[in-house]
Amino acid sequence: MTTIIALAFLIPLGIVLQREAREEAIADAAGRSATVAGALLVSTEPATLDRVIDATGGDPAGRPVVHGLTANAAPRSGGGDTAGDSRARSRGEDVTRAIQGRTPLVVDVPGGVVRLEPVPLTDRVVVVEVFVPDAVLHEGAGGTWLMLLVVAVGLVVVSVIVVDRLAARAVASARGLVKAALAVGDGDLDVRIQPSGPRELAEAGYAFNRMADRLVTSRTDERELVADLSHRLRTPLTVLRLDADALDSDDTSAGSFSDAELDRRRTIRRIRQAIATLEGEVDVLINTTRKTVTQDTGPAMCDVSEVVRDRMVFWAALAGDQNRPHKVLGAQLRIPVRVPRAELAAALDAVLGNVFRYTPQGTAFEVVVSRRDGYVAVRVDDAGPGIADPDRALRRGASDQGSTGLGLDIARRVAQQANGSVSIDRARMGGASVVMLLADAEAAPRQMSRFGLVGRLARERDPGNRRWPRPRATDN
Repeated sequence: MTTIIALAFLIPLGIVLQREAREEAIADAAGRSATVAGALLVSTEPATLDRVIDATGGDPAGRPVVHGLTANAAPRSGGGDTAGDSRARSRGEDVTRAIQGRTPLVVDVPGGVVRLEPVPLTDRVVVVEVFVPDAVLHEGAGGTWLMLLVVAVGLVVVSVIVVDRLAARAVASARGLVKAALAVGDGDLDVRIQPSGPRELAEAGYAFNRMADRLVTSRTDERELVADLSHRLRTPLTVLRLDADALDSDDTSAGSFSDAELDRRRTIRRIRQAIATLEGEVDVLINTTRKTVTQDTGPAMCDVSEVVRDRMVFWAALAGDQNRPHKVLGAQLRIPVRVPRAELAAALDAVLGNVFRYTPQGTAFEVVVSRRDGYVAVRVDDAGPGIADPDRALRRGASDQGSTGLGLDIARRVAQQANGSVSIDRARMGGASVVMLLADAEAAPRQMSRFGLVGRLARERDPGNRRWPRPRATDN
């Protein structure tokens, strides 16, 4: 655009300068012609005219020529009757036209132009011819165009530098805004930006800072509300714990008991364990939500295998009471992910709780942990009836079983917190297969091709469609 503007301005300027140079050369010829015309009004002697013509100076080829100096002499083609120079360049009809018109004429001739100026004398009209060669007409044109070209290049270079600096400021402001937005998306609500750049980007920066302040306030209020609600649960939990303590002993290791008595004592044990677990979770909620946002240091990390082993200690006892065969595969090695331990445990409990809640007693299940391609998969399979509508099951608050519909949504939100997803498929065992896909915290970043990145972004727009290959099940 700058080049076009420079050319649109400088090309007409060059033409005007060239035209002015031509007019200046013709004006100089008019001055020399006027000198000779003045001498003719004083004297028509050839010797006197020769001295005047010599006095005009300049190139000999361009010195004035006088037509019709001899009385009654008609002008001829090639110069006619002349004084001072017999090499006239004008044609006879041009000289005649100048005499008849009594006005100066500028006529193009080979090699340049001639200026014909009629001079009325007492008994006749003579014509003073001055030849201006092309070299004089275009004198300095090459330098003028070269200067204009240099000016155009200079304007383009300067404009590019100025635009680059302005664009650099705008790009730097946009990059800072994007970086801050990504940081907020990763959970860092302390990030703020210094608004800069063009007015629109500066306004966007101020709006971003206000948004971040509102998010901090809303998150703090939400945590305080959760803490208050969690604290309200202490009273009914205390009553439940006192009632559980008042029950009979749950010891089944000493003495011999009937099957009914064993079931009763195991039930008492599970009640006490559930109350203790619930009290612990309430304490964690209160302690976690009481922390201010400024005390958060970034996303927490936990070991997936350790969480799976720990939670299966609880669920294995319940599975034994319900005669449910179960397996735990792939939970031997440490596999870190960027998810708080309590949240991953809650997600796993939500998925396993659905198995116990919606499948008949005696239904087998397995928990498999696998690691591949920068992701960690926690898969829970069962041999139950499966899930008829996986998409509906993943929607928050939607349930076909009369529950709150929050279990799988908890798992989905935890997985998304770790840059992953949750998917539901048909299990090899015949029932439902729920896969929580989490980003591996120790995975090295991969250099992906441009088309690979496009494909990756397309898959991330619909994380529910991501599938995870199921490894061959083996006993742990």
